[in-house]
Amino acid sequence: MSIKQWKTPLEGIDSLQLTETPMPTPGTDEVLVEIHAVSLNYRDVEVTNGEYTHHKSVSQAAIVPCSDMCGVITAVGPAVSSWKVGDRVLSTFCPDHQTGQITEKELSRSMGLPLDGVLATHRVFPASALVRTPAYLTDNEACTLPIAAVTAWMSINGMRPMGQPGGKGEYLLVQGTGGVAISGLQIGKASGMKVIVTSSSDDKLKQARALGADHTINYRSTPEWAPAVMAATGNHGADVILETGGAQTLGQSFDCVAFGGLIDCIGYVSGKMDTEGTRLNTNLLALRRNVTLKGIINGPKDRFEEMLRFYEAREIRPVVNRVFGFGEAKEAMRFLESGSHFGKVVIAV
Repeated sequence: MSIKQWKTPLEGIDSLQLTETPMPTPGTDEVLVEIHAVSLNYRDVEVTNGEYTHHKSVSQAAIVPCSDMCGVITAVGPAVSSWKVGDRVLSTFCPDHQTGQITEKELSRSMGLPLDGVLATHRVFPASALVRTPAYLTDNEACTLPIAAVTAWMSINGMRPMGQPGGKGEYLLVQGTGGVAISGLQIGKASGMKVIVTSSSDDKLKQARALGADHTINYRSTPEWAPAVMAATGNHGADVILETGGAQTLGQSFDCVAFGGLIDCIGYVSGKMDTEGTRLNTNLLALRRNVTLKGIINGPKDRFEEMLRFYEAREIRPVVNRVFGFGEAKEAMRFLESGSHFGKVVIAV
């Protein structure tokens, strides 16, 4: 028997190739998973385009991209007692990151680069690298959780004690309507936070309000949106900001964060240099309101499981914008790259 998998030589979406390889056999502490659904992240497009530079070197001539999947276990290694055939499971972004702060060691073994990822019909995983899929979620919904939802969860709760998620009464600002932002909106509302969403699309802002957003701001019609955030919060500012824009949004995030607030640096979809090619004096801006600026690289397995308990208790259903077939991987990547999505893009395997 053989499996099918997409591989990329990191030379662009058009270079993705559908290949076949023999069916793998799980080792002593491993399990074989039949993959049912894969969700895409902006990182996957960067990897495929050869633009992801967070690793010093990549030795593979080509890799299987993507990190987020939901599937079912079809075989277990002889030493595995934590899983059985038929269990529904989710992948973790960094298989070795079980708890605590991530280090270069765990990050050097992240899924979808440098390790082969999950855009395949089957894959072998270490038994310790998986979490149990909530029973109430479909495969397409559940596969969206490993990066987007965990990143949002850690942004909101990563600096709070384990097992004590909070945020009630706080103001949360999320930028855009991609996977992390919409996960943040859902987690924030379920936590009792007041959520502000920015987007360039009135239609997407309407969808955000339907999900419970308390305030929405169109940054095209209101390019200086920080004062609007301050007005929406009664001049308090946002207690937590999911900063996904990067160079062209960070300055305004500093202008509307609350005293003692938290800015989570997650992405840079607006670019890595602002429009004037200048750099912010982050020391001055952070001191001005006693701000914490925190880089977020997903989260450990134990915080993922903590998040899943929260999701199950409140039956949060992730927002899946569009589902592509397994043979439509290139089209799915292009759709994500276009920025047309609201929530998550999924490939059904």
